Amino acid sequence: MDWTIAQDWGSYSAAEHEMWDRLFARQTEMLPARVVPAFMEGLYVLRMTKPGIPDFDELNERLTRATGWQVVAVPGLVPDEMFFEHLANRRFVAGRFIRTPEQLDYLQEPDIFHDVFGHVPLLVHPVFADYMQAYGEGGLRAASLGMIEALARLYWYTVEFGLIRDGGDLKLYGAGIVSSYGESVFALDDPSPHRIAFDLQRVMRTCYRIDDYQQNYFVIDSFEDLLRQTRDADFGPIYECLRGHEPIDVGVLLPTDNVIHTGTQAYAKSTLKTPSAHWLR
Repeated sequence: MDWTIAQDWGSYSAAEHEMWDRLFARQTEMLPARVVPAFMEGLYVLRMTKPGIPDFDELNERLTRATGWQVVAVPGLVPDEMFFEHLANRRFVAGRFIRTPEQLDYLQEPDIFHDVFGHVPLLVHPVFADYMQAYGEGGLRAASLGMIEALARLYWYTVEFGLIRDGGDLKLYGAGIVSSYGESVFALDDPSPHRIAFDLQRVMRTCYRIDDYQQNYFVIDSFEDLLRQTRDADFGPIYECLRGHEPIDVGVLLPTDNVIHTGTQAYAKSTLKTPSAHWLR
């Protein structure tokens, strides 16, 4: 009924554990200077530095103790309303499969490395943990109002591909970036993408890339500010406003944007001929 399955940790092969270790070593070698410090702290609190694919039973003992969250295994992508229901009840759904060597740098469906390495360490942070629960609660309301698409953009540009200020620097926190070797470099170092200060309605109107590196990254000031802006907002009027505006294509800057870095968009121009609905959501 809730789409969860047993992780069946004992069924993982030696090759699958080796793939996790390979991915883990590659990311943890390059992330410390790039990722928000809370992410690295979460890795150590959860003892995810232990070799091999994490056993959810062991992981959940530490995670539940820290913030009341737990990780549950699912067979793949779950329906939107079930996804929101799990988040609203402090359950993070994770696929149990791991990519093959041929999929080392790209796969279409999120695997256990993306879901657990990318997402779970920040669930140790109390404020980010609260944001994820609030997002789930907001998702249930959005589903009833036919506004899931707008709310999905918020998830994409924060939980998956968000940047955060850390003193005078920008750091990574989105799981889609921190679990990707290439995008961990691209998101901070490449001159191509725009980096724009977070604005709730702007984010919820902005289309995104699902097949390549992002053309826009939105930057939050802190997890506390992100939670405040989303938990305290009245989404009813926001949704009504969004219904009266067309979505904003990726790569477009608005006169009202607080632009931190104006990107060249060179990478996108070199890899795309004509923007199309196939990669806009």
